[in-house]
Amino acid sequence: MHLSILLDMAAEAMPDRVAASSAQGAVTYAELRERARSLAVALGQQPGERTVFLGVNSLAVPLTLFASALAGTSFTPLNYRLTDPDLRKIAERAAPGVAIVDDDMVQRIDGVPDLRIVRRSEMLAMSLSGVGGELVSIPDPDDIAVLLFTSGTTGEPKAAVLRHTHVTSYVFETLDFASAEEDEAALVSVPPYHIAGISSAVSSLYTGRRVAYLENFSPQGWVDGVGAQRVTHAMVVPTMLGRVLDVVEETGQSLSTLQHLSYGGGRMPVEVIQRALDLLPGVNFVNAYGLTETSSTISVLGPADHREALASDDPAIRARLGSVGRPHGGLDVTIRDDDGNEVDAGQSGEIWVRGAQVSGEYVGKASRAVDGWFPTNDGGHFDLGGYLYVEGRLDDVIVRGGENISPGEIEDVIRRHPAIGDVAVLGLPSQEWGEQIAAAIVLKDGAQLDADDLRSFVRAELRSTKVPETIEFRGELPYNETGKLLRRVLRMELASNSS
Repeated sequence: MHLSILLDMAAEAMPDRVAASSAQGAVTYAELRERARSLAVALGQQPGERTVFLGVNSLAVPLTLFASALAGTSFTPLNYRLTDPDLRKIAERAAPGVAIVDDDMVQRIDGVPDLRIVRRSEMLAMSLSGVGGELVSIPDPDDIAVLLFTSGTTGEPKAAVLRHTHVTSYVFETLDFASAEEDEAALVSVPPYHIAGISSAVSSLYTGRRVAYLENFSPQGWVDGVGAQRVTHAMVVPTMLGRVLDVVEETGQSLSTLQHLSYGGGRMPVEVIQRALDLLPGVNFVNAYGLTETSSTISVLGPADHREALASDDPAIRARLGSVGRPHGGLDVTIRDDDGNEVDAGQSGEIWVRGAQVSGEYVGKASRAVDGWFPTNDGGHFDLGGYLYVEGRLDDVIVRGGENISPGEIEDVIRRHPAIGDVAVLGLPSQEWGEQIAAAIVLKDGAQLDADDLRSFVRAELRSTKVPETIEFRGELPYNETGKLLRRVLRMELASNSS
């Protein structure tokens, strides 16, 4: 299936329903299709394989996404938070093509060879021109729909390829067409270059739910946006949720319209989701685990799972608050050892996934898929009930004296200490052990904690080989704008401080 067909379906079935809104106004589904077609005709007159997008959340996002699909080019959003030199490197890799750029960002990539810049204000006018004409492309589900540069937290960003069939397969497997009520609205605060932003635009279009775009995330702006836009659905990453809860507690503002809050994009501390369930008892929480390379969600811990786990005295069921739920029916998911053999429930290994929504393809790189199975590089295990637990990136596993140690296990224990605000555990080089365990600690405001007392706390719950040898107290940890911990940056800083 091609994205343009989803747009046709929504415009025919719900022409007068509002599709998207932002500070620039709103568009109905019929208007979105009409304006995307006008823009597509204009884009089709420009040479290039890609339609690059550089800007914050606005109506320009869905217009460019669907115009790009209609024009037969790949929508390629860039990370505007990169430094200018890094941004230009990515822009050069994205060429040739047309770049839709926020007016105040034009100078950042001006002059990149084979990249014709169209200002956002100019693009919006083009989309209103109603130029008509025949579209050049014939929709092909195997064409590239979206090209996403990965965050590059541990190395050079890769350009992940998502074809139309990948993006639309998740929608058809998990959602019902036009199933949303007319007053439903989904707040999108993740940036356009995040897979969750793409997924929200496509999923909301298919279900008939209005997308309310928030230009940039701030905790107060998010809470205000929920009220002002009468938001019923939203998605956050773990670092966002903690900050949102702080605002709710401090201001007493109501999130009375919010019905459904999904979270993902990183490991969610159990303490944070327990706090959210207590503060927002009327909200249905969903933990959605997925990757850029899988187009969207792999598994879901639904509202009933959250409530059952919170209310249970059974440790095995209670522990499911820390899981990512069960894989959805359109995918096959297994856990495999280093030799690629499937392991039993309770045993840890690498998460492998197979299904129509899975790409695992990168520009200029061989696919890692084996017989249709994509190895995610995430460690994890299933419990006996079929719930999936993600233990972290395999690249982050600490190998100390030949023993593989999961940073997440140690982080979970440390977070249980009442003085801890945030924590990251990683490995540093060690002549004696190969790697030593290091912990970067952020204390809660006003809290005090001695490093030796923290080691004793960890030792009481874990064996001594898992006790951090290096502990550094910091004011904050380095995260990127989508809430991912920058372990590579932190590792370099800790190694420099300990040398």
